[in-house]
Amino acid sequence: MTATKTTGAEQVFWNLDDLYPGVDSPAFQHDLTTIVDTCTAFRDRWKGRIASVSNEDFRAMLNEYEGIVERLYRMGSYTQLMWSTDTVRADYGKNLQTVRETGAKASQQLVFVSLEIMDLTDGRLQELMQWPGMADRAHWLQTVVQMKPYKLSEEVEQVLAQKNLTARMAWVRLYDEHLSSQVFHLNGEDLTQPQIMKKMQSTDREVRKAASQAISVGLQAGVRTSAFVFNTVLADHSTNDSLRGHTSWIQTRNLDNEASEATVQALIDSVVSQYELVRRFYRLKQRVLGYDTFEDYDRNAPVEATESFWTWDDARELVLSAYREFHPEAGNIVQQFFDKNWIHAPVMKGKNGGAYSAGTVPSVHPYIFLNYTGTNRDVQTLAHELGHGVHQYLSRRNGPLEMHTPLTVAETASVFGEILTFTKLMERVSNPEERLSLLMGKIDDMLSTVFRQIAFNRFEDAIHNARRTEGELSVDRLNEIWLETQKAQFGDAVNIQEGYRVWWSYISHFMHVPGYVYAYAFGELLVLALYEIYKQDPVSFPDKYMDMLSAGGSKTPAELLAPFGINIEDPAFWSTGLKVIESFIAEAEQLAETVTIAPSRPA
Repeated sequence: MTATKTTGAEQVFWNLDDLYPGVDSPAFQHDLTTIVDTCTAFRDRWKGRIASVSNEDFRAMLNEYEGIVERLYRMGSYTQLMWSTDTVRADYGKNLQTVRETGAKASQQLVFVSLEIMDLTDGRLQELMQWPGMADRAHWLQTVVQMKPYKLSEEVEQVLAQKNLTARMAWVRLYDEHLSSQVFHLNGEDLTQPQIMKKMQSTDREVRKAASQAISVGLQAGVRTSAFVFNTVLADHSTNDSLRGHTSWIQTRNLDNEASEATVQALIDSVVSQYELVRRFYRLKQRVLGYDTFEDYDRNAPVEATESFWTWDDARELVLSAYREFHPEAGNIVQQFFDKNWIHAPVMKGKNGGAYSAGTVPSVHPYIFLNYTGTNRDVQTLAHELGHGVHQYLSRRNGPLEMHTPLTVAETASVFGEILTFTKLMERVSNPEERLSLLMGKIDDMLSTVFRQIAFNRFEDAIHNARRTEGELSVDRLNEIWLETQKAQFGDAVNIQEGYRVWWSYISHFMHVPGYVYAYAFGELLVLALYEIYKQDPVSFPDKYMDMLSAGGSKTPAELLAPFGINIEDPAFWSTGLKVIESFIAEAEQLAETVTIAPSRPA
C-alpha cells in the first residue's frame, strides 16, 4: 500500500458556530420551529396590499421579507455545510431534509411577493425604482419583473416549490450520496473520488493509466443509477420549462445569469471554433513528455520530473501574499479565512468531492470547502475559492437579495485569484524547465476551464434536447453523446479509452445547476481580458476591481464591467481572451524548444 503524504490540511476544519452553535442550540431550534409561523404572519400582513402601499411601507415590507430570507438561508447553509462533510451520516442527512421541508413550507407563504411585484404597472415600478429609498434594491426589482412572462399562479408556484423536495432535490441528494459513497479500488487501496482523481495528476504514467481504469470500473458499477437520476432530472427540467413557456432548456439559466442568448451563443461558437488550440496544446504536451501516443489519461499529466507537493502552510502563504500584494483589503479578508477557521480542507471518506465557497448570509461570512491533497492544482483551487470568498464577503453589504451576482460574473473573482497566484509563482521561478512546467500546468487549467466546460455545455445541450425528443435516454445513448462531444474537442490529438465513455456520470454540475458550466468559460475569458487591463493600469485597477466585487448583484453584468471599458454584448469580445490563451501556448512552444523535461516514466 502506498504511503500518503500529509499536507497539514488534515486538521483544517471549519467552525460553523457563527451560523449556529449546533442543531440542538436554542437559536437553531427557534428559527426552525417559528419560521413557518413568521412567514404566515408576514403573508397575512402584506398579501394583496403591495400594489397600494406607500413607498415607505413597500420598503418596510421588503426589509421584513429580507429578514425572513436571511433566516431561511442561514438554516439551509448550516445544514448543507454540515452534510457536505459527511454525506453518509444519517443525522446530517435528516437535518438537511428537515430544513428543506420546513423551508419549502415556509417559502410557500412568500410566493405572493414576487407575483404581486410582477403585476405592478410600469408606472408604479418606475416610481419605486426611481425613489431614493429603493436605490439599493432597484436592480432586484428589475430581476423580479423580467421573469413576468414565465410566472404561474400562486397556487401552482406553491405546489411546484413543495413538490421540488420530493422531485428534483431528492434525486440530486441521492446522486450526491451515491457519488460520495463510491469507492475506487487501486493496487490494494480503497480510494474516494478526490483521492483517485489525484492519481490522474501523477508523473508516473502507469499510475495514471491504472487510476483511469479504476475510475472507469467504479463509475461503470454505478452508471445505471446515475443514468436514471440524470433522466429524471432532465425530465423535471423539461416539465418546468413547458409549464412556464421557456423556449429552450438553457433559457432559465441565461435569465438568471442576466446574459442574452445571443451573448451566450457567441461565447460558445467562439470557443468551439478554436478547438484546434486544444489539439495544438496536447500535441505539444505529447512531444514534451516524449510519448509515442497521447491517451486521455495523459491530459492532466504534470510536465515535471517529480510531482510538486505543497504543504498547507506553504500554499496558504503563497495565496495570501498574492492577494495581499494585489490589494491590502483583499489580503486582510483572505487572512480571516485561515485565522478564523472558515475553511474545511481535508479529504475524508463520505465527504463530497470538489470545492466551493458558500456565501451563506450577509450577517455572517462565507465558508470554503476543499479536498486538499497538496498538488499544484490544489493550490490553484485554494486561490480560486478564496476569490469567491473575497467576492462574497464584500458583497454581503447588499443584503440577501442583492449579494449574489449571476454565475457568469461570480466566476470572475475566483479565476482572477487563480491568475494572481499563478503570476506570483512565475515571478519566483527563473529556471526554464520550471517555467515551462508551470506554464504547461496553467494552460492545462485554462483549457479545462474554457474548452472542457464548453464541451460539457455541448453535452448538456445534446442530452436535454434528446431527452425531450427521444424520451428516456439509455446508458448507451448517454455514452454515445458524451463521446461525440468530447471527441469534437480532442480531434485526433487524444486517444479515448473505452472506459472513458461513462465519465459523464461524475460531473455533478449537470445535476446541481443545469446549464451552469458555460459560466466557467465566460469567467475565464473575461478575467483574461481584465488581467490585460490590470497590467496596463496597475495603479487604479485594483480599487475599481474591489468596487465591482462590492457591488455584488446590485447591477447588471454589463453595468459592473462598464468602468473597465468591456462590452460583453460584442461577439468579438471573446476573441480577446482566446488570443491570450493562444499566446500562452505559443510561449510554451518556444520554451519547449530550449529545454528537456524527462518525466519519471515517459512511456
